[in-house]
Amino acid sequence: MPSAKKDSKTEKKTVKKSTKPKKDLENKVDEKKSAVKPKPTAKKKKTVEKTVKKTIKKSVKVPSKKVKDSSALTESDQFLKDFDWESYEDGIETIEDKKITELEKLIEKNFVDTYNDNVIEGVVINITDREAIIDINAKSEGVISLNEFRYNPDLKVGDKVEVLVDIQEDKTGQLILSHRKARTIKAWDKVNEAHDKSSIVTGFVKCRTKGGMIVDVFGLEAFLPGSQIDVKPIRDYDQYVNKNMEFKVVKINHEFKNVVVSHKALIEADIEEQKKEIISQLEKGQVLEGIVKNITTYGVFVDLGGVDGLIHITDLSWNRINHPSEILELDQKLNVVILDFDDDKSRIQLGVKQLSAHPWDALNADLKEGDKVKGKVSVLADYGAFIEIVDGVEGLVHVSEMSWSTHLRSAQDFVKVGDEVEAVILSLDREERKMSLGIKQLTNDPWTDITKKYPKGSKHNGTIRNFTNFGIFVELEEGIDGLVYISDLSWTVKVKHPSELFSVGDKIDVLVLELDIEDRKLSLGHKQTKDNPWDTYDKTFAEGTTHNGKISDSNDKGSTIIFNEDITAFVPSRHLIKEDGNKLKKGDTADFKVIEYNKDFKRVVMSHTVLFKEDEEKLVKKSLKKVNKKDSDKSTLGDLEVLADLKKKMDKE
Repeated sequence: MPSAKKDSKTEKKTVKKSTKPKKDLENKVDEKKSAVKPKPTAKKKKTVEKTVKKTIKKSVKVPSKKVKDSSALTESDQFLKDFDWESYEDGIETIEDKKITELEKLIEKNFVDTYNDNVIEGVVINITDREAIIDINAKSEGVISLNEFRYNPDLKVGDKVEVLVDIQEDKTGQLILSHRKARTIKAWDKVNEAHDKSSIVTGFVKCRTKGGMIVDVFGLEAFLPGSQIDVKPIRDYDQYVNKNMEFKVVKINHEFKNVVVSHKALIEADIEEQKKEIISQLEKGQVLEGIVKNITTYGVFVDLGGVDGLIHITDLSWNRINHPSEILELDQKLNVVILDFDDDKSRIQLGVKQLSAHPWDALNADLKEGDKVKGKVSVLADYGAFIEIVDGVEGLVHVSEMSWSTHLRSAQDFVKVGDEVEAVILSLDREERKMSLGIKQLTNDPWTDITKKYPKGSKHNGTIRNFTNFGIFVELEEGIDGLVYISDLSWTVKVKHPSELFSVGDKIDVLVLELDIEDRKLSLGHKQTKDNPWDTYDKTFAEGTTHNGKISDSNDKGSTIIFNEDITAFVPSRHLIKEDGNKLKKGDTADFKVIEYNKDFKRVVMSHTVLFKEDEEKLVKKSLKKVNKKDSDKSTLGDLEVLADLKKKMDKE
């Protein structure tokens, strides 16, 4: 008997039952459907497989009657050998394989483990104002906020969506699902595949950000640069918000989880063929229709149908304009003419004004040099002003032709933009389309009678207009300027720069020194309007005169003595030695003798030493005279030696 039990145990697979096998198994399946257990699906299947075996044969009841014949005994032995005593004792009923397979499929279909982190497919069974109700074959339906479906505004009942269990059971017992998290799990695989295959993806533009837009692609937030939205510059980004658009994944940064998409790439691909066709047909002088794409300070970019061309500001109008926006606006259609392009036709130069006749061609043929014209100041520059005589025809008034004054000034000092002015035509070149004008010619030249107004030696009052290192320019009247050299500014002061004495705009008296009518030069002097104080010093500080003074300053070369505001004498260092051999110092007062006086250079040189040396020289001369009177025979050698030594000493000093 034990051997029979053992054999039956190895040959058959069974499942346990408590009292009623079929009912208990069904109850267990229902419990699994309703219960929420933290077990993965794979484990569930294994449990069912272990619980419900694949092959179970029908159990046979043990006969109660005894067999009498040998054949019956043989069959009985065989039955006992094959009988599963363990199943009989445990009360396990056998089930057919077909029923087991059907049961497994039913469990797999209807049982959802909400503790699993895998993505589940659910069906939308209802949509409210704020939420979508999703059936995932769990014990209850789940809810998802409609905000997670903003990218899909066409969501409806019956649609299948990917979800992930976010909350098993909230405070109200509700199952909370997440569509966004489910999309994110699979999003990276989809994004990488789209990038590798260069396929087109659909994204939802969520909002604006710095430099572009944020786009939802497969549940991931991707960046759409502003330059990649369209082939033309975008001025209103808000028009794309909350819209679905097609994109191409152009860049993925796996380290920082960044995705960059482009809508422009799709547009460029569509217009590439059109662009090639347009470029192949471009010719100089060809007139095309375009749309203003972008406006800059230097010109306008025009879209010719996939190909951009530039209209320089000077080619927009025959009239002078300050900014292209004065005559054009964005998205404006206009006709343009092709002026030039490079070899590969990537840079195309366009023009608009060339489509109309040049204003110079309509200029009055009777106009000639010397005629007076009126116009409006259109442009100002440091070198002059442009006067628009008629629309598109301008003449230049150089700053030198605005006034007879030779003093350099800016054009802004005479006119301003918008002023109505009258001028004289100085030159007219119709071929080169150039015209020069003059304003000063409307008044008489002040130099015509200059000799009568400003004769040599006449005294006048003028205004200082400019400084130079060598002098100052004084304006006597409009157009009459004269130069006062730095040496003619003061009799007494040695001037290094005119700014030491005067300022621009000061009124000063001048004397006409020289007059050059041919070169229009006027030489003036300021000090000549006053008496020269050095004329009075010729006698007072003549050479040989002695003066008492106090040393005001000293250096290695010598000392200075200030007598008055005009006279400052210099004493060389060797002329400061006193009779006792010491030197005079700063602050010492003594007598000094003038040894040099120069009125032209305002130079006075004095000496103290020379005063006592003169006495010594007198004594030497007197002694020599006495010696000469004596007889040479009477002279002693000693006397001669003493005199010689004295003379040598004086010569050294």
